[in-house]
Amino acid sequence: MSHNCIFCKIIKGEIPCTKIYEDPEVLAFMDIGPVVKGHTLVIPKAHHNPLMDTPPEILQKLITVVQTIARAQKKGLEADGVNVSQANGAAAGQVVPHIHFHVIPRFTTDGFHGNWIPKKYDSLGEMQDYADRIRKALD
Repeated sequence: MSHNCIFCKIIKGEIPCTKIYEDPEVLAFMDIGPVVKGHTLVIPKAHHNPLMDTPPEILQKLITVVQTIARAQKKGLEADGVNVSQANGAAAGQVVPHIHFHVIPRFTTDGFHGNWIPKKYDSLGEMQDYADRIRKALD
């Protein structure tokens, strides 16, 4: 646990939340600033950050709960779709430095326009260069 982490404080019960799901290792709760009503956060109870440093066994548990929440949003809210989002670092839009997934129910009439706008590479060579740089860095 991190003493200054808002999610760790939620896990310890120091800050209230509206729980959706809980097991010994994972907590899912309503986001207090939903992009769309029903927006849920899924977090590990152990403090980990970022994705790249989170143990694989924790990630497996998190994504299983993300799937469970997404199914429940589709069924319980009659959502037309679901967005799953996960950010790492301030440059990526991460606000709370505790790994978490956003599970956001989507409706054709929800008015949310946060879907990304695709861009293009200048050339196939540029795309190949990016691929090569990523491949070289694979562990």
